[in-house]
Formats: sequence, C-alpha cells, structure tokens
Amino acid sequence: MIEIPVLEGTRIRLEPMTLEHLASLEKVAFDDRIWRYMPVSIKTPADLREWAEKALRLQEAGTTLPWVTVLKSENRIIGSTRFFDFEPAHQTAELGHTWLTPEFHGAGLNAEAKLLQLTYGFEQLGLRRVALKTHHENLQSQKAMRKIGAVEEGRFRNHYIMPDGSQRHSVWFSIIREEWPQTKSRLEARVRGLTPPSA
Repeated sequence: MIEIPVLEGTRIRLEPMTLEHLASLEKVAFDDRIWRYMPVSIKTPADLREWAEKALRLQEAGTTLPWVTVLKSENRIIGSTRFFDFEPAHQTAELGHTWLTPEFHGAGLNAEAKLLQLTYGFEQLGLRRVALKTHHENLQSQKAMRKIGAVEEGRFRNHYIMPDGSQRHSVWFSIIREEWPQTKSRLEARVRGLTPPSA
C-alpha cells in the first residue's frame, strides 16, 4: 500500500483520503455540476461511499494516491483529487478525478492543488510523465491544461459511455520531466498572483 503524504499549500492542504472523510465530503459532493464531464455520477451517500472505497482499494493495490482538498482558512473539505494508473516501473501516473465544490470554481485553488501534486510527483516520486485527460466538451479544462504548459497529445475517440448514455471522447495531455521546471514556474506565478476567495 502506498504511503501518501499530506501536501501543504498556502490556501489548501491535500490530506490522504480515508473513509472518515465521507461525512465532510457528503456536504459538498452532490452538485451535478461537479460530475458533468466525468464518467461517474455521484448522487447519494451510497454512491459516494462506493467511489471512495474503490479509490482506497486501488490505493491498497498500489496504483492510486487519493487526497481530499481542505480549505485551510476554514479547515473544511471542499473537494478531492488523485494520482492514478501509477506505474513505478515506468515512473508515470495520471493526475485526475479532480473536483471542487462549485463555490470555489475559478478561485485558483485547482492551480494550487496541481502545483502540490506535480511537485510531489516529479520531485519526490521521481515521475518522468504525468498524464491528464478530459471530456472533449470540457473546453475550460482543456484551456487550463494548456495554460500550465501541458502538451496536448490527441484524443481517444468513443472512450467512455457517460452516465446519461452520451458518448465521451477523451482529450489527452501530458507533462514530462523535462518540461516540469517551466510548468512549475507557471503554476507558482499563478498561485502567487491570486487573492484568496472571499468567505
């Protein structure tokens, strides 16, 4: 089982996910806007528990590192993120399953979470590549990935059948070790230049 560290940022803290976080996650997870572009729909406490238990099983298998996202100023959980498809032999992972309660969309907290995760991934885990992917209609997510310097690699057509029966093509991006210093500088500049969200 992977030992997952707490990642401490300026405004947020990423804590290793446990089932003890479920009660706090239930307060923020049942907004349809969170799951609009994801191939899973979380509508009930049972859905949320199944989602968390699956992440923890994959952690135990050594392929996933799940965190909850904590807003430090209020000490409350506002979302979640993870590394998954972690391949130590190839020094690769995918960053995703990332969501925040819509109250904090556009507040710059996602950039800080990515800075924390990618710093840990490249500088502690020694990753050579971190992949990211998103729904073909999620143009905001694609723009954000390009903005931090992730390179678009292409798309997997007909990749997922969404919970509503529609079809998703997945647009893939990646950051490799050689690009990390520039990406890190971009993320640090974004984090420094943002003001905390109003309470």
